[in-house]
Amino acid sequence: FSSLQERLRYVLGLLLLLHSTDSFYVPGVAPINFHRNDPVEIKAVKLTSSRTQLPYEYYSLPFCQPSKITYKAENLGEVLRGDRIVNTPFQVSMNVEKKCEVLCNFPNKPVTLTVEQSKLIAERIREDYYVHLIADNLPVATRLEFYSNREEEEKKKEKDVQFEHGYRLGFMDGNKFYLHNHLSFILYYHREDVEESQEHTYRVVRFEVIPQSIKLEDLKADEKSMCTLPEATGSAPQEIDPTKENQLLFTYSVHWEESDIKWASRWDTYLTMSDVQIHWFSIINSVVVVFFLSGILSMIIIRTLRKDIANYNKEDDIEDTMEESGWKLVHGDVFRPPQYPMILSSLLGSGIQLFCMILIVIFVAMLGMLSPSSRGALMTTACFLFMFMGVFGGFFAGRLYRTLKGHRWKKGAFCTATLYPGVVFGICFVLNCFIWGKHSSGAVPFPTMVALLCMWFGISLPLVYLGYYFGFRKQPYDNPVRTNQIPRQIPEQRWYMNKFVGILMAGILPFGAMFIELFFIFSAIWENQFYYLFGFLFLVFIILVVSCSQISIVMVYFQLCAEDYRWWWRTFLVSGGSAFYVLIYAVFYFVNKLDIVEFIPSLLYFGYTALMVLSFWLLTGTIGFYAAYMFVRKIYAAVKID
Repeated sequence: FSSLQERLRYVLGLLLLLHSTDSFYVPGVAPINFHRNDPVEIKAVKLTSSRTQLPYEYYSLPFCQPSKITYKAENLGEVLRGDRIVNTPFQVSMNVEKKCEVLCNFPNKPVTLTVEQSKLIAERIREDYYVHLIADNLPVATRLEFYSNREEEEKKKEKDVQFEHGYRLGFMDGNKFYLHNHLSFILYYHREDVEESQEHTYRVVRFEVIPQSIKLEDLKADEKSMCTLPEATGSAPQEIDPTKENQLLFTYSVHWEESDIKWASRWDTYLTMSDVQIHWFSIINSVVVVFFLSGILSMIIIRTLRKDIANYNKEDDIEDTMEESGWKLVHGDVFRPPQYPMILSSLLGSGIQLFCMILIVIFVAMLGMLSPSSRGALMTTACFLFMFMGVFGGFFAGRLYRTLKGHRWKKGAFCTATLYPGVVFGICFVLNCFIWGKHSSGAVPFPTMVALLCMWFGISLPLVYLGYYFGFRKQPYDNPVRTNQIPRQIPEQRWYMNKFVGILMAGILPFGAMFIELFFIFSAIWENQFYYLFGFLFLVFIILVVSCSQISIVMVYFQLCAEDYRWWWRTFLVSGGSAFYVLIYAVFYFVNKLDIVEFIPSLLYFGYTALMVLSFWLLTGTIGFYAAYMFVRKIYAAVKID
């Protein structure tokens, strides 16, 4: 056991090393050097809320606008995430302080919000919206300081600092709404080492904001767009009354501070938001439990099998062999093709496609090439990889379909290319219609949808056909025993051999190995956190593959021992049992962690959860199916059959 711990330590050390090697620059994310007085552009990304799950564009609210609005050209991932990156009128120069400046062009004249606009702002404040800005590709964060549960003496000295993404649009006090109309930007720069004769260059390494709500009367503005902030104690917040017009000033101040943080590790602030110790504990726990159980399962199976095979191969008296029971009895039926072989092979083809895509994405992300600094890269990579992995999906589906005595390969290939992607596209299209209705930026624009369809029918479909053609032409998998003409009768099964009981039993181990990671993934998706622990995720993925394979082998062994040879579909369904637990966990997360109350956000949550559960079932079902198929072929090849 101690050697196992040593090995674990070594593996986890390697993973940590991979985490810390983020100092090399990924292509396209090279540092920008600024000189003093150079403009540092501040852009807006979107407004988000974990209560509604509907992102909105920055200018969907009546903020001050620049003379010309320009949107950044976006990649597929950014569009799907609902980012709409746009310029803002904030004027920030490198290492130049600003005490207080009025944002809109007319200095003394306040902005007047109509009743409609006031209503909209009040509604967004009630829905707990956050505003996301970026400076030099760094997202803005709000510093939260709180005392941890330490001893009383230490409390005075030490505060725990955490950062939350973006800043709150406003706050509520009783039934009144207050808007954060003054933003104090605090930007940190790192001074680069240069030769003496050259001018100093700076790099932006952190972007913080302190949002404030200050009443119009307390902000004294002059002709030059300058303003003076009131004393902190005496100022009243800027109320937004949704029943009438409101007048206010949008103002901002800029403060620069020097920092020791190097450019390469400037994202660390944003990524160390959650407690990593839980992670280590859970991973080590999962690894130990899974390997321990794996050891036990393998030992039992191997010992029992050896005994079985030795017994079956003994040339004992004929009378004994007549009364033989167990898996050898169904040798004439075990490779009998199941019902609906085309659908089975299509689903398994999609499972292979997903498996290859997820494996490559996690591996590449683990090497630091899909870090959060390259926005939308993860999503874009996943989409393209899924399309290109159609070759492998088609090949495996075609070969299996041929093995199952299928003849209509063209129809099979079409089924593989359209069944799972069609369901995904259908659900996403319906959800998209609801998001469109809400005018959210999370709605996929029509041109993007057409582009996705073109990718599906222009890249994925031909590649699936290509793979299927070669898979179907290849020699089918050779089954070690012949199938009888007449199917044998299946004895009555015990209650615990029921499909649903099997699903419940088989799902526990894989789900237990990954449910902590699932919590972090859910937080990343639904609560606008960054997910970056791909080293952990890779390890969890390996554990998932191992545990799914083993559970599947055990389940199929018990089934064949009970003389039930209809294992094809059952293995696929039962191996995906952990997807059922993921669904239950998603419901638990919805009830306990999210305060979503409206219909459309709930629909979005459960729609996307259904897609995740379906994909997860395909993935785990495929892993389990292939493990069981290899196992069944191995054991029947080891027995002498007359």
